[in-house]
Amino acid sequence: MEVQGRIKMIDETKTYGNNGFRKREVVVTTEEQYPQHILVEFIQDKCDLLNSYQVGQHVKVSINLRGREWVNPQGETKYFNSIQGWRIENLEGVVAEDNMPPVPPMEAFEPADDLNEDDHDDLPF
Repeated sequence: MEVQGRIKMIDETKTYGNNGFRKREVVVTTEEQYPQHILVEFIQDKCDLLNSYQVGQHVKVSINLRGREWVNPQGETKYFNSIQGWRIENLEGVVAEDNMPPVPPMEAFEPADDLNEDDHDDLPF
């Protein structure tokens, strides 16, 4: 699954427990009629993927939905969901998805030689 939008917030990496579990959160705001603010968590070595991103960038985040069950001390069962990111891509400056390559600027082309009007009869047919 994927979420696309603009980065609203990037939190710093936090470490939990004796094992050094690391987690970093980012909020991506979708760009649709009713924008959604989606909290995505990156864990362990994936935390470092966010180092080169800034608030305001347009991104695509590849995610997994995670769910878990927990039984509290009173014996009640609770369920929790989380959204875990595993890849993030910058969408700024990306060519439109019509599979056309970018066109070089005009300065990259050499000017054509001056053509004489009489040279048009050298066609092979």
